[in-house]
Amino acid sequence: MTNAPHRPRPPNVDAPLCAGAASAYMTAVILRLLLAMLLLAPAAHAQTVLAADAAAEARWIPFTLTAANHIRFEMTVDGTPAVALLDTGLNRTAVSKDFARRAKLAADARKPTQGVALGGTIAVEWAGTRSVTMGALTRTGGSVMVLELPRLLAAASGKADMLVGSDLIAGHALDIDFAGKRFRLLPGGSRPFEGRHAPLTVQPGTGLYLTEAMLGTRRVRPLLIDSGDGGALTVTRTTWRAARVRTAGVTSTTAFGAGGAAVDAGLAITDAVRLGDAPTGPIEVRIEPDGGFARQARVVGRVGNGLLLRYRVLLDPTAGRMILRPNADAPAPPLRSTSGLLMGYDRNRLRVLHVMAGSPAARTGWKANDLICAVDGQPVTMTADGGIDVRWGADTPGRIVALTLCDGSERRLTLAHFY
Repeated sequence: MTNAPHRPRPPNVDAPLCAGAASAYMTAVILRLLLAMLLLAPAAHAQTVLAADAAAEARWIPFTLTAANHIRFEMTVDGTPAVALLDTGLNRTAVSKDFARRAKLAADARKPTQGVALGGTIAVEWAGTRSVTMGALTRTGGSVMVLELPRLLAAASGKADMLVGSDLIAGHALDIDFAGKRFRLLPGGSRPFEGRHAPLTVQPGTGLYLTEAMLGTRRVRPLLIDSGDGGALTVTRTTWRAARVRTAGVTSTTAFGAGGAAVDAGLAITDAVRLGDAPTGPIEVRIEPDGGFARQARVVGRVGNGLLLRYRVLLDPTAGRMILRPNADAPAPPLRSTSGLLMGYDRNRLRVLHVMAGSPAARTGWKANDLICAVDGQPVTMTADGGIDVRWGADTPGRIVALTLCDGSERRLTLAHFY
């Protein structure tokens, strides 16, 4: 396994370009914004009331799946409308400082907390709430974290006011219908559909959801179920080595966590994963160093939305199970970069955020923070729908792409398979 040769600083970019993105213009690189990596000592739960007179169908909450594979929906806090992201990898619900001001939530700056996040720590304040309403669910009283949401969030998932953590949904079954772009909260023990089962436990002290999977012939556990991670599966380096999975090769990638710093990792594509005792088909696997968040969270990896979105998913901690029913449409195969450039949009330029190990770009001397102003003679600009056409970065091997740097020099890059 090869780690990234460079550790780029968090870029001053307008839009990170992510593999698997909903937009066709944002699919040529494999870069993830991992928002959900917060782990904080939980306070006592406030009273949570699920409206008893709401029929099951009335509890559906519509959502959009963002370019970063985040579940984005609307709710209210103290009567103020909010745009939220559903984040089961976060054990306490959080709002942005800007939203706290708009909703007139009184944050107590005298008692700050340090939250543990992927990429570093985050300064957290706390604010009391009168009511938090999400569909048929209303929580009365309680508190939320107040923090600065990651700067790249708006570009990756649109402007969001808050992250909904497992504390708000605890005690209910969470039914996520990715095909129908909707989710709902049901009483524990509900079984609204049939499918394959995987174990689901709640981690003592945090309330985070844990499961397991097969990687090769090795059972991998505990895995955090993290809807704030747009990737498919992440495991620690030791776990990956122990599984002895054969692949076409392991390259490197990077992501930006809630802590803001770059998180370097290995990257492979494999069909040797089973979830709920059924093969997932080919998926991306990120391979992260053993220390850091995984150790602090007491897990060996994470299952993210990049994998979960292949199914209708029921997370039911009361029944101790996760139910998975495959969606009717076959999932698209993982996108493979053929250039090795992970890029972000930076004021009519493409900034190189990471050069993937063993790639054509790595072999020809590309470095993080190189700036591209034109591709095949065409200047880098946003399209009418707000995207950036970087499909060339995963185009047919053998194609030669002419890239004009912003210093006026030109480089020719021959695309190739390398992992």
